[in-house]
Amino acid sequence: MRVIVVGAGVLGTLHAWQAVERGHEVVHIEREAEARGASVRNFGLVWVGGRAGGAELDTALRARDLWERIGERVPRLGFRANGSLTVVRDAAERAVAEAAVRRPDAASRGYKLLGADEVRALNPALRGEFAGALWCERDAAVEPRTAQRALREALSASGRYTFLGGREVRDAVGERAVRDDHGDLHEGDTVVLCTGAWLGGLVRELAPGLPVRRVRLQMMQTAPLGETLTTSVADADSFRYYPAYAGPELDALAAAQPQPPVAAEHRMQLLMVQRADGGLTIGDTHEYATPFGFDVVEDPYEHLTSVVETLLGRPLPAVRRRWAGVYAQCTDPSRVVHRQRVRDGVWLVTGPGGRGMTCSPALAEDTANGLGW
Repeated sequence: MRVIVVGAGVLGTLHAWQAVERGHEVVHIEREAEARGASVRNFGLVWVGGRAGGAELDTALRARDLWERIGERVPRLGFRANGSLTVVRDAAERAVAEAAVRRPDAASRGYKLLGADEVRALNPALRGEFAGALWCERDAAVEPRTAQRALREALSASGRYTFLGGREVRDAVGERAVRDDHGDLHEGDTVVLCTGAWLGGLVRELAPGLPVRRVRLQMMQTAPLGETLTTSVADADSFRYYPAYAGPELDALAAAQPQPPVAAEHRMQLLMVQRADGGLTIGDTHEYATPFGFDVVEDPYEHLTSVVETLLGRPLPAVRRRWAGVYAQCTDPSRVVHRQRVRDGVWLVTGPGGRGMTCSPALAEDTANGLGW
């Protein structure tokens, strides 16, 4: 079988991976020289802990296992089973963490409630002020800026993979074929469009009224910390954002302790991951109303810096990079992804939102199984 995959972000690359793994030939087309969208502008988190139960959690857990297996074969992916700590400061935040540990699916997530001394023993870089943390052993991380490149190199070694960068697909031609802006026709047995937040042009023509929205975020990266941050780190504002923590304890937290104005305005949480070079990737904000601003604003970065320094008990290393990114998210939050046949032999797969890096291996596996690859 010959599979045409359009879009070289993490979702498209994992679709190419599934096809090659199953013995098929893949032509992989990307409008940029290589991925430049949300797939390289994220934390690299394989984030199981905050996922809603049911299908979303099942997808995340399956994807986490797939990431680990792929990481064993592609060391440059940078996979590490580092877990995460969601740090709590007071009784109201701790109550949300306690409720999470009582969930029926807590064991599958690897939840455990830790006291402050246990947190410092697990992650000695956290020497600041906090009361404890929710530990999620199943969380992991990869290196987002290099992951797609490493996967493409591994795919190329198969002899059944061709990557065509710098080509924008303009038309779906008949069944199972697309034409790019070089005028070249690419024919296959199946075409999968994994175009991320690119929802205009051909995507709009093929799928008008798509139930997917775009979300913008801001992030930053520091110089090397100078020591190992042994886990990913979140603050309790992430309880407000991730569906796994919904319940009366979270309602009580929201009523008693509103977010600081800057965090509320920008719909913020702290997520922090150490990169392979020792620097820290820190974020993030959420902007939903379009048209998005074209610049980054400083107040959220100042807020994040203050939160991180409180947890580390030391000044944050110098910030070396700041950026914004846009991802595509299903408007129905209960849906993990939007998968639609837009023409015979042509499928659109988009909308995992902030779950894209976490869930892509399992989402690609579901597509492959569903299409009989």
